[in-house]
Amino acid sequence: MDKIRKNSKLIVFGLLIVLIFVLNQKFGWSDYLSNTDNLKFLSGLIDEHFATAVLIYTGITVIACVVLALPGVTFAILAAIIFGPWWGTLFCLIATTLGAIIAFIVGRFFLKDSIKPMVEKNALLKRLLFDEADKSDIVLLAITRLVPIFPYNIQNFAYGITDIPLLHYSLYTFVFMIPGVALYTIGTAGFTSAENRWLYFGIAAVLLVIVMLLGWFMRKKHLSKYDK
Repeated sequence: MDKIRKNSKLIVFGLLIVLIFVLNQKFGWSDYLSNTDNLKFLSGLIDEHFATAVLIYTGITVIACVVLALPGVTFAILAAIIFGPWWGTLFCLIATTLGAIIAFIVGRFFLKDSIKPMVEKNALLKRLLFDEADKSDIVLLAITRLVPIFPYNIQNFAYGITDIPLLHYSLYTFVFMIPGVALYTIGTAGFTSAENRWLYFGIAAVLLVIVMLLGWFMRKKHLSKYDK
């Protein structure tokens, strides 16, 4: 019976992927990630239909977080190009957090048995998530979100097979992604904006130092023992 239940979950998830693929083929959602004309279209859409542009970006980002193995920085750069540094930071945080939440739910209810072997291939991530049972949720999320040595997409699914509550995961994911997302959106704005270019570069430089210091601190405090 358990085997049937596990297989049924995989079948349901597979059908969802097929559905997303078919809808993508029909509506061309993924084109927005690679076609500069579509980026221009979204940028132009902001003036007249701001909410629509936000919804399109959010939908594409959420789907990409769950289905496509794209680096997290991709979504921040797109947000900066479309919405600018400030709105781009906010919308990227919201969209990527939603994508991370959906991946978490998928991992917990559909892919629990297939994700764990993948996580166990990363010895460090395996130790943090499964061997360090006494480590608090906030410390775990801080380490994995601030130290850039764990694949973003695998993290999202992997947390679904832990005992971390969804509320803790969602809140800490949003908070600990703020420095990195802001770094990339504001840094990108320095390249794309003719005005305030050096201001954006200066803010991005400060954020880079903060991110590096936070990552160094978390690695030294919590990961140094694994390097021995």
